[in-house]
Amino acid sequence: MKKLEAVIFDWAGTTVDYGCFAPVQAFAEVFKAFGIEPTMEEVREPMGMLKRDHIKTMLAMPRIRTLWEEKYGRPSGEADIDSLYQMFEGKLMSILENFTDIKPGVLETVKILREKGISIGSTTGYTDGMMEIVVKKEHGYKPDAWFSPDSTNKLGRPYPYMIYRNMEAFAVSSADGVVKVGDTVSDIKEGKSAGVFSIGIIEGSSEMGLSREEYDSLTGEEKSRRAALVTAKYAEAGADAVIHNMWDLIPLLKNIFIIE
Repeated sequence: MKKLEAVIFDWAGTTVDYGCFAPVQAFAEVFKAFGIEPTMEEVREPMGMLKRDHIKTMLAMPRIRTLWEEKYGRPSGEADIDSLYQMFEGKLMSILENFTDIKPGVLETVKILREKGISIGSTTGYTDGMMEIVVKKEHGYKPDAWFSPDSTNKLGRPYPYMIYRNMEAFAVSSADGVVKVGDTVSDIKEGKSAGVFSIGIIEGSSEMGLSREEYDSLTGEEKSRRAALVTAKYAEAGADAVIHNMWDLIPLLKNIFIIE
């Protein structure tokens, strides 16, 4: 067993913003402003990516691509992506501080990891400007380091470079002692690209796409059914493990790593 040196968390949908609703709301509103009504599945599919790349990916989706060409008489281009992104950034910045509530179990889990001398890192699909709003919120959670795609020449997920920046900051001895925890397929792909142990979280995730109230209202059978669907997505992306919620993280890590 390898000694655990660092755990790198995602933000929205993993540690804050149960259900990852801030970017979803902003993406939906922006596309509607341009005359395209995306489905929630289309909005959430690229979640976790650099936000401009997210917009580009959505515009390339067959249904959205067809609707765009029907409306504008031409395929979308880089200038269109820039226009959508500019509006998106403004909308997200205006609502972001309302979506920074900490998710259940995060503070307790981070406290245990810190007591064991394990570094707490983070990566995100947000820009530095967006992250300034998130990190200044007094919610009791502050990682030892965080890096956005602005730190890696805009090479966000699924590229591994944000994770590498965390590893460099903590001077970890090898990728074998690093864990990535996230709530999207992009998070898992990022972790696998970096060669670290990659964990997907189910409850409150973007992949689940439900608010806490919506999730709590489900029957046990429906929770299990939806959890199985999310688990399958993570598995297909190469996840090394899947947890239901943050309370499950420490027990899992103790079975895989040396935690002093």
